[in-house]
Formats: sequence, C-alpha cells, structure tokens
Amino acid sequence: SFGLISNLQADSRLSQNLCLFSQSTGGAYSISASGSGAGSSFALSSGPDSLSYEVEWSPQSGQTGGTPLAPNVPLTGQTSAAAHQACNTGPATSASLTIILRRTDLGQAREGSYAGSLTLLVAAE
Repeated sequence: SFGLISNLQADSRLSQNLCLFSQSTGGAYSISASGSGAGSSFALSSGPDSLSYEVEWSPQSGQTGGTPLAPNVPLTGQTSAAAHQACNTGPATSASLTIILRRTDLGQAREGSYAGSLTLLVAAE
C-alpha cells in the first residue's frame, strides 16, 4: 500500500523483499507478472478511473529497482541465493519487487482510492 500520495512531482516507489527459492541447477528461474488491468496490464482502478504502474524485479534482496517487467513476458536467466524453500537457512530474503507510480501518471489521476492485483509466476529453469 502506498498510502496517501501527496507529492505528485516525483515518482513514488515501493519495494518489497521476497523469499524466492529454486531447486533447479544454480537456483535458476524465470519470473513473469500480470496485472488486473485490461489485457493483464499493470493498472490500478478507482471506479471507472485507472492508474498505470510499472513493475521491476531484482534477483537480489534489498534493491529499490531492477529490470522492468512487461505483462505476461517471462524474465529469464534469474538466479536465487536462497538455500531453503522457506528461507529459514541462508538469506531470509532473496529478491526484490518494486512498484513504481510515475509522476506523469500521478499528475493526471483523479482523486480516489485505487486498488488492483499483481500476480507473479515463477518457473524453474
């Protein structure tokens, strides 16, 4: 949740560290994302109004940016440093997800409470 966004002159970023484990050789995986906007686009909605957002992925924890994801397009060649599927041994988190609301989109958005969903699909490589 971004909460109340009062500065419309700057991009708003929200990053979250995740535990991602892959049993494949070298911890290799691919990740793809789909949003709840039209055609699986990355968009939040408030009634009839929508607000686009961007998604970035990093295979390292603690990042505030990464490689941009496109809806339903796998990002291949990722590797996880996680040593256990629950991340209870080794690093507690192994990847970062960042959501970006661009100032140009924020400046054009109507006031309201926006919501949406983002689905991540991880596949071993």
